[in-house]
Amino acid sequence: MKPKENKIMEKTKNPKKNLQEGTILLDKKDKNIEGIVHIYTSYNNTIVHVTDMSGRTITKVSGGMVTKHGRLKANPTIAMFISKRISEKMKEEKIKFLYIRIRAKTGNPSPGPGANALVKSLSREGFKIINILDNTRIPRGGPKKKGGRRGRRP
Repeated sequence: MKPKENKIMEKTKNPKKNLQEGTILLDKKDKNIEGIVHIYTSYNNTIVHVTDMSGRTITKVSGGMVTKHGRLKANPTIAMFISKRISEKMKEEKIKFLYIRIRAKTGNPSPGPGANALVKSLSREGFKIINILDNTRIPRGGPKKKGGRRGRRP
């Protein structure tokens, strides 16, 4: 009966060892997980959508979820509160590296005031930013604009 007990003890000594000798299973904490932060900023609101690399939504937070004042939704201070809320969810998912995609309203020359504050506060939270990309859509021709030959007059 003693040889059977020895075999059982040998199997349970090292739970990380696989059936084949020499292969070790990796822990989840050993991986460096990456995520994509999609930021949409207009002059009225800031919306942040966080996905993993496959496109699965992790969290989505907007300015209206953080503040009750409509006029403050695009504020840099509110953007810092948004980043704090999404960083808690990302730390639960063990995301450490970020790709950032910033999008402004179509045709605008620059994103809203919340984009810069959001990126800055995410880097302060301890996330490593790999890439920042501007995804603002650019109109190319399209339908005729409102107003006549001389433009819209008051």
